[in-house]
Amino acid sequence: MAEPISSEVRAKVCVVGIWHLGAVTCACLADLGYQVVGVDRDQARVAFLNSGEPPLYEPGLQELMERNIASGRLGFTSDLRDGARGAPYLIIAHDTPVNDQDEADLSPITSAFQELAGCAEDGATVVVSSQVPVGTCEAMAATVRRLNPGLRFGIACVPENLRLGQAIERFKRPDMLVIGADTPATRQAVEQLLSPIQAPRVAVNLRTAEMTKHAINAYLALNISFANELANLSDLVGADALQVMQALRLDSRVSPRAPLFPGLGFAGGTLARDLKALSHLGEEHDYEAPLVNGVLRVNQLQNRMVVLRLKQSFGSLQGLEVGVLGLTYKAGTSTLRRSAALEIVRAMAEEGASVKAYDPRANPTEVEPHLRYFTRCASPYDAALGCRALVLVTAWPEFKELDFGRVRASMRFPFLLDAQNMLDADRMVELGFVYQGVGRARAQKTSGGNP
Repeated sequence: MAEPISSEVRAKVCVVGIWHLGAVTCACLADLGYQVVGVDRDQARVAFLNSGEPPLYEPGLQELMERNIASGRLGFTSDLRDGARGAPYLIIAHDTPVNDQDEADLSPITSAFQELAGCAEDGATVVVSSQVPVGTCEAMAATVRRLNPGLRFGIACVPENLRLGQAIERFKRPDMLVIGADTPATRQAVEQLLSPIQAPRVAVNLRTAEMTKHAINAYLALNISFANELANLSDLVGADALQVMQALRLDSRVSPRAPLFPGLGFAGGTLARDLKALSHLGEEHDYEAPLVNGVLRVNQLQNRMVVLRLKQSFGSLQGLEVGVLGLTYKAGTSTLRRSAALEIVRAMAEEGASVKAYDPRANPTEVEPHLRYFTRCASPYDAALGCRALVLVTAWPEFKELDFGRVRASMRFPFLLDAQNMLDADRMVELGFVYQGVGRARAQKTSGGNP
């Protein structure tokens, strides 16, 4: 666990790139007693940050920011030179953007290193926490040395451990800290920075640290695609994939915490970004990487499952009124970045469906560009009203607590596709729904008539 706030004055830390990773890093390090300056080019964002408002919803983050801003340990600026002045530690914390193919865009990180070459303190330690392909840290260090040959600095890679919705806990109490460094002196400096955090350390070189992040995310993705492929096969043969996965997690060679839960594929860009990085590494070295590419293929197919199920049930989506519960890429966040829900909504709309959607936390600014595909509703009941199909896409816990009797009564036809397997199938059938889960061995039917 992390130590409480120290009364001693800790070193100044400059954190570059403030969205989810950067905001959490700033708030948590300040809470551990460091003097933290967060740097972001977006002046409007900086103004919001200095008022204590995070760039997206994360449980506990706003309170943590407000407390440390009030204490004087945390502030934000758009001036990197000002942020780097007097800072022995510089943390690159950009949430690495991805394109529509989930490929990493390193331009913000490259720009940060180019600027740091002219303003980093001599002897500073630069720590890359952003999700980057193998070889990035060495390439960025070479850029700095080319631009400022006289600058003495160390470079380290400490891959982030965060999960949206659990980020503060994961930062302060991680399963482990992987510390990649260019020299023993750099590793020692990073150890000092992270000394308030008690967790097993894995000391490695830069490329191994980068590869470890790829490996963790690829393994999680493999679990998800494996569970979904077994679910699809279970549906075909009359087995219950949820019970299969329950048994599998109890095997001592697996783990009770393994993400073996049939449903939709992974989204958000995080897992896919590392799979794409590994796939590209294979291409560069003339290696096919069939397992990595297979995981990606299964995932692409799984997220088309909703439209396929609707077509199987209704024949055509043309004119079909569909309600959607959930827009964010996962519960516990406000971001729609690379959201499977948005891809599903767009696919339904392009097939001619009339779509209404509700999400309890979706960022209105991120929703706005997508409103040509759906109507945003003020409540889940509005989303269901008058629809012939209702699709639960994002696993917000409050969806379990809905009055499904009211939902059923408001629908023109009670087709319910639970793409996250959140709901009690038997209860939904008792309420009169034509219920479908994923891998649950049945397309539950009632006597409610034809779609």
